[in-house]
Amino acid sequence: RKWTMCLAGYHEKRLLHDLLDTYNTLERPVVNESDPLQLSFGLTLMQIIDVDEKNQLLVTNIWLKLEWNDMNLRWNTSEYGGVKDLRIPPHRIWRPDVLMYNSADEGFDGTYPTNVVVRNNGSCLYVPPGIFKSTCKMDITWFPFDDQRCEMKFGSWTYDGFQLDLQLQDETGGDVSSFVTNGEWDLLGVPGKRNEIYYNCCPEPYIDITFAIIIRRRTLYYFFNLIVPCVLIASMALLGFTLPPDSGEKLSLGVTILLS
Repeated sequence: RKWTMCLAGYHEKRLLHDLLDTYNTLERPVVNESDPLQLSFGLTLMQIIDVDEKNQLLVTNIWLKLEWNDMNLRWNTSEYGGVKDLRIPPHRIWRPDVLMYNSADEGFDGTYPTNVVVRNNGSCLYVPPGIFKSTCKMDITWFPFDDQRCEMKFGSWTYDGFQLDLQLQDETGGDVSSFVTNGEWDLLGVPGKRNEIYYNCCPEPYIDITFAIIIRRRTLYYFFNLIVPCVLIASMALLGFTLPPDSGEKLSLGVTILLS
């Protein structure tokens, strides 16, 4: 068993050397430079950490999911002892510079650089988790019976649509199967949409993937602690008008309601 492990380690070491020795991290890994690199993009919403209505901010715990194919990271498994996949740090290979455009984070990119899983056919899977702080226009006109829609816009910072073609991984939107329920907000959905925009300055399109986190405030707390007391106090104020004008209790009731 020990000899088998050493042999497997040797094949993996040799494979890493052969792949990365002359690898250029600045080179977009496509066969033809005029072809766009296909990038599948999705996310998993784990938790809504904070909804800051005052500062118009949404803080979430999210796992991104990026998949693409790197032609420079392909190999024949029979030549390397059956090694089918590798785990490579993201700074050692080319990876798309996808960022959240409406980030309010001090470091702008709040993701943790996990390893990229590379398979022998060149497919690369990158799933960086992160705490995302995004701007969100909130309308609290109907508080506490309000719904909020906070968008998170992701796209390449430097590549246009002719160089990097972003595709929505799941047409239904973000994955919420592992979502941790929030005490103040109900999650209604996380739909996603692919946008292709042409600007006046440039002939090439610019692509982004926008996810909308739709939430509804839980009203039970505010109903019993805000609405019910207000209704009771208002009812008591109206009740005071039914007392006789010469009643001494009418004045004390009015003062009590005022102090309440």
